[in-house]
Amino acid sequence: MELGWLLWGTAVLLLLHFLMELSPTVNFALRIGFYCVLCLVSSALAAVACLLINGGRTVKNMRIIRAFVRTFKYFFGLRFEVKGLENFKVEGPAIIVSNHQSILDMMGLMEILPDNCVQVAKKELMFMGSVGLITYLGGVIFINRKRTSSAKMVMSEVAKTMVAENVKVWVYPEGTRNCTGDFLPFKKGAFHLAIQAQVPVIPVVYSSFTTFYNPKTKLFTSGKIKVEILPPIETKGLTSDDVTELTDRFFSTMRETFFRLSGHPS
Repeated sequence: MELGWLLWGTAVLLLLHFLMELSPTVNFALRIGFYCVLCLVSSALAAVACLLINGGRTVKNMRIIRAFVRTFKYFFGLRFEVKGLENFKVEGPAIIVSNHQSILDMMGLMEILPDNCVQVAKKELMFMGSVGLITYLGGVIFINRKRTSSAKMVMSEVAKTMVAENVKVWVYPEGTRNCTGDFLPFKKGAFHLAIQAQVPVIPVVYSSFTTFYNPKTKLFTSGKIKVEILPPIETKGLTSDDVTELTDRFFSTMRETFFRLSGHPS
């Protein structure tokens, strides 16, 4: 009986391997499926570790989450080339802004996440099982994107918390995932927040994923991701009248860096 199950298991694995080699669609579906399962299982294990070590919701849990997620790259053959980590060494709180491409961004985020840093994420993430639980335990700040007034109130509270607790806040100014090989226009919330709190803004740029990950063409292979942390920009003395200019400045600089890292003409 055991030999029979072993033979059947071997046959299934060989069939899956054959289909993955034969069909990009099957390969993509299996890799995405494995990624989702890995996220759920790792989140559950990390949640237990967070509760045992730190007892509940705290930004300190991000160290534990970071340790778990940093192992993911080995499963998918991804390599990171990072430049400019010294630019995270800012005294006191700061806003970190980066481009947002896909569900794989979490790996890029945790690869370089500095200590005492939390993310701003959509409220719906809270209801994604163990993933929602671990983001809550890690201190992620949730906003309701469908209610503009609510989001503004949350951002105001974030500004106060950021200064009071001396934490950095990571924001995706595009507002949603974008795997087009270019940037979406930046929303102004992160820059309003930075000026309101009078804290520096640190730009982080990831190279395009399109050479190894593209849902439209069902591409998901191994690859290299270049990451560059640019020098922080101060906002002391700026007012709400400067938000548009600051947003445009970051969009232009980060987009130019994105094309350079990706090896694409702007």
